Amino acid sequence: MNIKNIIAQELSIRESQVEAAVKLIDEGNTIPFIARYRKEVTGGLSDEVLRDLGERLTYLRNLEKRKEEVTKSIEEQGKLTEEIKTSLENAHTLAEVEDIYRPYKPKKKTRATVAKAKGLEPLADIIWEQKETRPIEEIAKEFVTNVESVDNSIPKDKIVANTDDAISGALDIIAENISDNPTYRKKIKGICYREAVINVKSSKPEEKSSYNMYYDFNESIKRLPSHRILAINRGEKEEFLKVKIDKPEDKIINLMERDIIKGHTQFEEYLQNTIQDSWKRLIEPSIDREIRSDLTEKAEEKAIKVFGKNAKQLLLGAPIKNLTVIGFDPAYRTGCKIAVIDETGKVLDTTTIYPTEPQNDVENSAKILLNLIDKYDVNMFAIGNGTASRESEIFVADVIKRAKQELNKDVHYAIVSEAGASVYSASKLATEEYPDINVSLRGAISIARRLQDPLAELVKIDPKSIGVGQYQHDVDQKKLSESLTGVVEDAVNKVGVDVNTATPSLLQYISGINKTIANNIVKYRDENGKIKERKELLKVPKLGKSAFEQCAGFIRVFDGKNPLEITAVHPESYEIAEKLLNKIGYSREELTNKEKLKEMRTKLSEIKLQETSKELEVGEMTLKDIIDELSKPGRDPREEMPKPVLREDVLKFEDLREGQILTGTVRNVTDFGAFVDVGVKHDGLVHISELSNSFVKNPSDVVSVGDIVKVKVIGIDLERQKVKLSMKI
Repeated sequence: MNIKNIIAQELSIRESQVEAAVKLIDEGNTIPFIARYRKEVTGGLSDEVLRDLGERLTYLRNLEKRKEEVTKSIEEQGKLTEEIKTSLENAHTLAEVEDIYRPYKPKKKTRATVAKAKGLEPLADIIWEQKETRPIEEIAKEFVTNVESVDNSIPKDKIVANTDDAISGALDIIAENISDNPTYRKKIKGICYREAVINVKSSKPEEKSSYNMYYDFNESIKRLPSHRILAINRGEKEEFLKVKIDKPEDKIINLMERDIIKGHTQFEEYLQNTIQDSWKRLIEPSIDREIRSDLTEKAEEKAIKVFGKNAKQLLLGAPIKNLTVIGFDPAYRTGCKIAVIDETGKVLDTTTIYPTEPQNDVENSAKILLNLIDKYDVNMFAIGNGTASRESEIFVADVIKRAKQELNKDVHYAIVSEAGASVYSASKLATEEYPDINVSLRGAISIARRLQDPLAELVKIDPKSIGVGQYQHDVDQKKLSESLTGVVEDAVNKVGVDVNTATPSLLQYISGINKTIANNIVKYRDENGKIKERKELLKVPKLGKSAFEQCAGFIRVFDGKNPLEITAVHPESYEIAEKLLNKIGYSREELTNKEKLKEMRTKLSEIKLQETSKELEVGEMTLKDIIDELSKPGRDPREEMPKPVLREDVLKFEDLREGQILTGTVRNVTDFGAFVDVGVKHDGLVHISELSNSFVKNPSDVVSVGDIVKVKVIGIDLERQKVKLSMKI
């Protein structure tokens, strides 16, 4: 099996690109480093393609290893043939390998193994071959144990009492052999994947649940989308649903009969019954398990990808800079937690107010907030979207009106996802960050900081708790964690990290830096003061040359010795960057001069890539990246992302009208559409069919989490407080 060729075909890239990427991965380079600084080597493969490549590489290498183990096991049994060798070589999945191995796999006690222990395999062979003309009862007599003529010590499980037992045992062996036949299994699975239908019924029809639409549901398994598979799985697990796979049974039985039965002989009826037995007792339950497992695996894979894509967009959300923010963590009985954060993220003040049920202390709560707005020159409210969020939003909108009237102060608010805030509040990390602040107030700090810098705050939370995706709690948690760790790494490395302000939780996601090194960097910073240049990192314990190579380009050093270090230019390219600047008549020191930068940007835009790359002996892709970085030194790529929708007044559900055009923020993207926050209590759904006037196969192709979109109200359900939206405007 040519692993590199298979990956190249699957990912639609050249085999030489796969070969280069595999070599770099095997040498210990990280995906972000390869994607950013080894473009010439890989032909510009993106971080997403490289992660897919890495996953397939691991799978296919495990497949090769399993093939070797299976080959060795069959060979040790003395049963390895050229045909089996060829089948194993041609197998493309672990399931295929296991099907080939099935007849040779050591078995637990079965009806067939019991029959074999009684010496009935030769009789099974006679029936299978269908050549013997003597009556089957006569042949079977030869396998009946003559109890009188043998030692009384013969075990009972070795005794064949009569001809019926002999024939029955031989047929059990044949049934298992049919079930273990990899050719039949492959063909049967093919038929099922093309023609089988999933049939779902309610196990509690009298009980209402979120699975109502599946109480009498059927759909072809080849058309079943991943979100439905996961919903059905969950409904079954919660005992609301019963699931059955309806298969073209007659077609499957005929397939086996045509191959096994050789004309009208005395064995025909026996074999027909045995094929039925093999299908019902052995093959069908096994095929059902495999199909359900396969559907679930593919659905989980899709769900993990959707979750990852949404999480990345959320992490890369545009920061709201240079504003003083009040973090507002809504609640009822325990009160709304308030935290005032300055533009650097420093906590200025905290308190608790009670404007909601049951206290309803609206006037006093408003006075407290107006006092904080005045005292700290507050610009923004960040309101968590959890319990009591709607009531809190109405209250804050009223306070904002009063701030305008009484303080002549313009204040806005934004709704912020508080997913994972409570998990963070009680974490060891939060305790270390705010040892003197009550755990209940830490959530308000997190909510405010999420508006100021989503990435820096969200990396402190287990990615699974971010709360964007579909059925993330139902999928393989190990695979989800691995995928999301990769997503966070890519996001952090795309943005870069200020080495002098970053927390260990942010630093540990930088290429080449682990948790220990991240803590060591902060410790070194605390003991020695601000880091002045990237190469100073080599003095940090456990951060060697290899780790430095991986991390250096993603580290930013502001106000340091070398202005190139506010960019993503890697130290290995400093010489080229300086030659390029000299070529257009500038020095690296002028990168921080705003006036010179405008002139420099113009001259850099006129550089002829092909000609200059030859002159400087550098690849065109690397040169282009250097030019981009020198054109916008210190640029935060998140600045290009959509900014949060800032509001002053609240929109009530009762204000909605069909045909109304609204602006909203995409909060979540799933297989079946996108959820958009338009300022009412619940996010509205834009179904996949309403995302565009053109056909949409995947909602992620049209919208991303954080996008600001215009939508039209096309349906209002007052009772369930649900709104249907359309982007076909």
